[in-house]
Amino acid sequence: MVESLNTKVDFVIDATSFSGLTDYGKIMIGDKGFEFYHGRDPRKFIQIPWEEVDYVVASVFFKGRWIPRYGIQTKKNGTFIFSSKKPKKVLREIRHYVDPDRMVHSLSFFQVVSRGIKGFSFKKLKRSPKIK
Repeated sequence: MVESLNTKVDFVIDATSFSGLTDYGKIMIGDKGFEFYHGRDPRKFIQIPWEEVDYVVASVFFKGRWIPRYGIQTKKNGTFIFSSKKPKKVLREIRHYVDPDRMVHSLSFFQVVSRGIKGFSFKKLKRSPKIK
């Protein structure tokens, strides 16, 4: 059986984890860290201590009316992506433990495309010599 990191639990909600295959379970936010436990398989869990959290990245649409998913970027192990029933409430609870300056919006589709176009330079392209 898995032992929780937390000594005090602040918030529990149904959620989905997008690491590998989609897993359904519960998110538990407490005083020591962020935890995800699979609904059926007790061996599948994610425990992230608050000291390990580098950034919290949220996909925000329609000026904050819809947040489909959010990710927790760690210092060593990469990014873990989750979605839940009430993402605004989850992010508010995370804000108690993570500095609000470390909580950011993800780039939109158009921002990604425009950055790609701005970074693209035609000078880098070399024409092939003409063959006679």
